[in-house]
Amino acid sequence: MPDLYVANTDNDWFDFLKSRSPLEDVNFWKPSPQTFKAIDEGQLFVFRLKSPRNVIGGYGVLASSINVPIQLAWDSLGERNGSPSMAQMITAIRRYRGGQKISPQSLIGCRVLFSPVFFEPEEWFPVPSDWSSNIVTGKVYNSETTEGRKLVNELELRTSDSILFKRAERAFEGNGFAEDEQSRYGPPSVVEPRLGQGAFRIKVANAYKFQCALSDTKVLPALEAAHIIPYAEGGTHTISNGIFLRKDIHSVLDAGFATITDDLRFHVSRKITEIFNNGNEYKRLHGVKLRIPSIKAFKPAKVSLHWHQENRFVGD
Repeated sequence: MPDLYVANTDNDWFDFLKSRSPLEDVNFWKPSPQTFKAIDEGQLFVFRLKSPRNVIGGYGVLASSINVPIQLAWDSLGERNGSPSMAQMITAIRRYRGGQKISPQSLIGCRVLFSPVFFEPEEWFPVPSDWSSNIVTGKVYNSETTEGRKLVNELELRTSDSILFKRAERAFEGNGFAEDEQSRYGPPSVVEPRLGQGAFRIKVANAYKFQCALSDTKVLPALEAAHIIPYAEGGTHTISNGIFLRKDIHSVLDAGFATITDDLRFHVSRKITEIFNNGNEYKRLHGVKLRIPSIKAFKPAKVSLHWHQENRFVGD
């Protein structure tokens, strides 16, 4: 079992999200951009509720940790950021940043957690005995230590169906995925990072350096993460099944008037002209090679490209 991270957690954030659970994923944001390397993706991120509660109130599984503009965090996760509106989210961030001027384009730390669990008050339990009130953000615990083992046991106990409330299936220590989910997301090792739609958009945007893979566009409100195989048709929220594109290009790709070739070039169907008597702005992109992520595992998967070529593309 790997490390766990116990994080000081805002009570308002916790209460707001608990009232809306169960949730696919949430954003445990930090008011300023930060590099977070305390634990790896797929490890447990534990909520230590701040004073006056000073208890362990739940946990999630780290899906990603990326610095993004507030606007992208809101567009991707909405109320799952822990606020009813972006304006109120900005107010909360401003409070932590000492009243500094904040705009939707200000960067924040975005730690997306999937399968979050929010315990009922009856299930809250004391923080580890070695927890210090001087800890500002959080602390890593190793499950092989006495306190780490106790923490894991308490979390696992409260995730069991036999404790107080029958819970939905949870992704915990590699268990809790339904069979159809296992086949879709792959068998987890400890906890397989399972991206929701929000985390998918953020991770694809980051992989493509917040720029359209085909055009020069870097204006985030005009961009979105496109699934090559649509999620509704069996596609996954994985980076290799995604491309970061201008919204209009995404729509043309989804409609099948363009596809991506095996050598990662944008291929536009002649039917776009036949049907619409237009489409020059897309024909100009015909043959353009995609700018792909530098990490090999993130580049568009051939199985996804072949699916799109065979099942979505309208042909020439």
